[in-house]
Amino acid sequence: MKVGFICFHSFVKPGGVKNHILGLSKEFEKRGIETKIIVPRRKFRENYGKNVIIMGTSFPFNIGGTQGDFCMNFNPFSIRKILKKEKFDILHFHNFIVPSAWQILEVQKTIKNDTCNILTFHANLDGIPVLKSLPYFSKIFVKRLNERVDGIIGVANLTLKLFRNYKKPRRVIANGISLEEFNPEIKGMQRFNDGKINLLFVGRIEERKGLIYLLEAYKILEEKYDNLRLIVVGDGPLKKDCEHFCRCADLKNVVFEGQRQGVSMAKYFNSCDIFCSPAIFGESFGIVLLEAMACKKPVCGFSNLGYKELLAGTKGADFLAEPRDSVALALILQRLISDEKLRKDMGEWGLETAKKYSWERIADEVLDFYKECQKKKN
Repeated sequence: MKVGFICFHSFVKPGGVKNHILGLSKEFEKRGIETKIIVPRRKFRENYGKNVIIMGTSFPFNIGGTQGDFCMNFNPFSIRKILKKEKFDILHFHNFIVPSAWQILEVQKTIKNDTCNILTFHANLDGIPVLKSLPYFSKIFVKRLNERVDGIIGVANLTLKLFRNYKKPRRVIANGISLEEFNPEIKGMQRFNDGKINLLFVGRIEERKGLIYLLEAYKILEEKYDNLRLIVVGDGPLKKDCEHFCRCADLKNVVFEGQRQGVSMAKYFNSCDIFCSPAIFGESFGIVLLEAMACKKPVCGFSNLGYKELLAGTKGADFLAEPRDSVALALILQRLISDEKLRKDMGEWGLETAKKYSWERIADEVLDFYKECQKKKN
């Protein structure tokens, strides 16, 4: 079997879809399944190795408090050339960004082969009002997908809501996590090991990720505790605003580390005592929570739709506050700050929960879905 993963998000910066594709591709390769990853260009010079093909161009833009991608292929002949050369058995699209996705499908239908088209939809569109205001968008979109796509995966139930009228196979298959890359055995950073209780934020500093509400909660906590530190890992358009808030509120021990990725991320998770993700909307799953949990850290945050679904029916749900309620978030953090045993218990629970999302398990589910879709197609 040969699988082509198509990503419409630039690989220049860290991202959840990027990590998902890389993790699944690595697991497939362990099993002897040949894979190639197709990504759009964002910079003039990009090289991600022999298994990554650059095709099309990605342009960033802001939508609904977060950064999106507009992706297109200026040279449709390159699509034909790549598809004819690679002869994929499976083309696995990750999200569906126009016009590039339609361009690829239009070219593919003119090439006589038995390629099976799979779409994994990662996005939670509830936080994007402009899409809600287009009532015919989903009808037209799903109608076209019924014609060209052989199966749809949602990383959570909420991501499949858009595809209620899709007639072919659908399945929820969660995001996966590398337990080799994220685990409690990886040493944290010595410079943060000084007796302070470390809180950690990881994410793009933008409206959707809600860092400002964590800073407001931290301001409340700093009035009660003198042994706290907040570590902020990430960058984004609101970074200067957040730094300005810290200065005006005279917050102590807030450390902005900038954007990080790769092996250093587990070191940050293992440097903290509590991980907090105050995302207010637009989360479809909560992979960053799982990364912290895999490092045996207690997690908390806001009860956006993605986090609520991930933690529903578990003890972790008790550590989610209503979005934008910084006072409630401070109270949850206070519970964890003041109770070392609770932190340890939640860390152990989190590790056991994270193991259920190993790439080995997720890859099994994806391969089973491929077989189902190929059988239906033929």
